[in-house]
Amino acid sequence: MSSYETITVDTADGVARVTLNRSDIRNAFDDRMVAELTDAFHAVEDDDDVKVVVLTGAGDAFSAGADLNWMKRMATYTYDENLADSTAMGRMFGVIHGCEKPVIGRINGPAVGGGVGLVAAVDIAVASEKARFRFSEVKLGIVPAVISPFVIERIGPARARPLFISGDWVDASRAYEIGLVDAVVPHDLLDRTVDDTISRLRSSGPLAMGHAKDLVQMVVERRDHEDFAIMIAELRASEEGQEGITSFLEKRKPEWRW
Repeated sequence: MSSYETITVDTADGVARVTLNRSDIRNAFDDRMVAELTDAFHAVEDDDDVKVVVLTGAGDAFSAGADLNWMKRMATYTYDENLADSTAMGRMFGVIHGCEKPVIGRINGPAVGGGVGLVAAVDIAVASEKARFRFSEVKLGIVPAVISPFVIERIGPARARPLFISGDWVDASRAYEIGLVDAVVPHDLLDRTVDDTISRLRSSGPLAMGHAKDLVQMVVERRDHEDFAIMIAELRASEEGQEGITSFLEKRKPEWRW
């Protein structure tokens, strides 16, 4: 695994923990963090020892969105430079969202702008009651364009529209109500809840979990019914599928349980 300046990646017992590591500026990201997160998620996806990824922030915040110094540089960019910059950021969200391994968001504090995009990109978002969320882009005269596909997929257009327009803060309980996060827990129970979530995933087939993510995307994209039949046929015939069904019938744990 590469050495990074803005994030850390720790891998143990089948879990890769990716931490935004700029707590002095509330884990705001810049072009370097975008590149490092993209690289890190490619790396954990290619690591056969990794079955689940946890994404979190160091310190009291999850992510404050774009770094102010990065924004100052953006103000001097040409159109082409801005396009390359935003394309790279969109690719980062896509790599996280499309990761073949389940991605758990450990949302330890406030998330703003692109930070909320990271929340929307994960598969299971577990939030501390201290977390708050805000699409602040309109306050800067811009819009949350790059993150919008992931946010709208998570909470739907009717809920996204007023939040995008107003830039209002949303507390953790409201975020749970609208589906932005999947659980809200007292802050001192955050790590236990994340660990419990990982424990539950250990009984799921690693190959099947990746295909389960693909399945949802296929339905969203309204793929042909034949594609779904092919997927289940391939999984039933796979080594993992055969072992899963056989172990169930024999009332034992599957050998691939990690």
